[in-house]
Amino acid sequence: EGEKRLRVALLTGCAQQVLGPQINDATVRLLTRLGAEVVIPKDMGCCGALTFHMGERKRSHKLMQHNIEVWHRELEEGGLDAIVLNTSGCGTAVKEYDYIFRHDPELADKARAVTALVRDVSEVVADLGLGEATNAKGLKVAYHDACSLQHGQKVVEAPRQLLTEAGFEVVEVPEAHICCGSAGTYNMLQPKLAQQLQARKAEHIERVAPQVVAAGNIGCMEQIAGGVEVPVVHTVELLDWATGGPRPANVPRG
Repeated sequence: EGEKRLRVALLTGCAQQVLGPQINDATVRLLTRLGAEVVIPKDMGCCGALTFHMGERKRSHKLMQHNIEVWHRELEEGGLDAIVLNTSGCGTAVKEYDYIFRHDPELADKARAVTALVRDVSEVVADLGLGEATNAKGLKVAYHDACSLQHGQKVVEAPRQLLTEAGFEVVEVPEAHICCGSAGTYNMLQPKLAQQLQARKAEHIERVAPQVVAAGNIGCMEQIAGGVEVPVVHTVELLDWATGGPRPANVPRG
């Protein structure tokens, strides 16, 4: 909409397309509203994060190699200002493509070019500027720091700043640095420990009495939603709503 300011590719994610397709919809609406052309390369596939973390390196490398080629081709043919990820578990892995393939004579240069463009959606929106936000004044939001976002990517301030600029009352969750128990496949491989972390996180969230919880990772969202009574949504869903998009399901008007 309006002046074209950026051209970006969006990784739509594997689990997210099934568990939270509305997140990608909100991302496209928000970025488009702020002047970004959003492209989703048709040959793009899984980023390889989960298999990589589980030690299946041969399988994960094939997935990563494929996406490097797809994104690099898009970069050369259409031009890209950023590769946007709205699932921080994926983002942490994709931001390491250059390191993973540093010794590959055929992919090292392409991996460096691709990695240099990879950004969390909150970073891109912060650079574009949120603009006018009028739809969601005063709603009390507990922001959850996904480990992959705060520790892996060092993205901490941008989501909080954007939610505050959008008119939400952002409250801090005690022990924000501690995992919610999702951790990729950890909640399936170590369910007992994951449940303990889930209960601990839920207790801290309930202590600050929010109307909604916001997070930047689908794994965290699913994990936390299983332990709290209030709705859990992606940060971009709230930002999209505040700037003209639809209100996320089950979220009060404020």
